[in-house]
Amino acid sequence: MANSLLERLAFILALIGGILMVVFRLLGFLGFTTSAYSFGLPRLFPGYEILGLVLGLVAIIIAISKRAAQPLWAIVLVVIGIIALQGIGALLVLLGGILGLISKYV
Repeated sequence: MANSLLERLAFILALIGGILMVVFRLLGFLGFTTSAYSFGLPRLFPGYEILGLVLGLVAIIIAISKRAAQPLWAIVLVVIGIIALQGIGALLVLLGGILGLISKYV
């Protein structure tokens, strides 16, 4: 019972986080500020918005295909959350990946 609850929570967090990553990266790419939703980390390079956009799309695809609880894809979500850790969306993707890993080993 708790296993399926954790899997569902991992799916929801990864999906919402991926959507937020895409929306905030699009806003940043278009020139709008999203400083209220970031952790204040500097941008690593000029294409950082595009990288976050692509990583957000990958997180959405993984979440929609219901693979967030499989260990390989959960690790991919954790890596996506670490690489793009500049906003609340990346944090939700990271938490979704961690919950996906926990759900398989609990």
